[in-house]
Amino acid sequence: MDSGYRLAYRCCGRDRAATLGRWSGACQVRGASVSVKELEHRHIVGQHPVRVAHLDIGAGEKVAITGPSGCGKTTLLCCIAGILLPTSGEVTVGEKRIDQLSDSDRRKFRRDNIGLVFQEFELLDHIDVRENAYLPIWLDGREPTDDEEKKLIERSRRCGIEQLLHRKPRALSQGERQRAAVCRALMNSPTLILADEPTGSLDSNSGRAVLDLLFDEADLSGATVVVVTHDSTILDGFDRVVDLVGEAS
Repeated sequence: MDSGYRLAYRCCGRDRAATLGRWSGACQVRGASVSVKELEHRHIVGQHPVRVAHLDIGAGEKVAITGPSGCGKTTLLCCIAGILLPTSGEVTVGEKRIDQLSDSDRRKFRRDNIGLVFQEFELLDHIDVRENAYLPIWLDGREPTDDEEKKLIERSRRCGIEQLLHRKPRALSQGERQRAAVCRALMNSPTLILADEPTGSLDSNSGRAVLDLLFDEADLSGATVVVVTHDSTILDGFDRVVDLVGEAS
């Protein structure tokens, strides 16, 4: 039996009833559930695989994924998003088996349903913040609608960057760039928000502000939030912490 990382999890967190109580009367929970079963992923043949036996995330839940470097946290997130396909196993988001979709269908599903936030922001420096936010719409082959333009103003106001929409990312601070990335991720009103180390490049105050933005969106819309993080100082804000522990197979 080859050796590799088998991902287990330990759970902790606060009472879900208290969390759901915050949404009472504010929104109808419409987040996407996530189910991972017997997942295995190998980047290269012969390389130690990433394995997840079983992981369920409820609709509207806020979950942090932690674990040592190299244990497969980002790989798991990319499999959930459909950026990577597992070598074997099942990944279901809502009612969709992500691992069974074609490349084009995965891209469309991701564009329509998932908000992605990356540690390094992934903003294009040669276009301004507004254009970065509209990029997924343009990649869909169309122009923003009036409603989408209003949504950008609303999201940018909530993210504190309304006055920065016509600046290019290189003219922004680290915290402003991450808020711009969050704003872009929220443009499609996602049912699932996936964030990979969103506070990793920020100081503690800026990191907490970015996390609050994600949680505010979830509280308003009922979106599910899954965050990969090494930052133990932010874990108390989540409903549950899943610790992915590398074990010998």
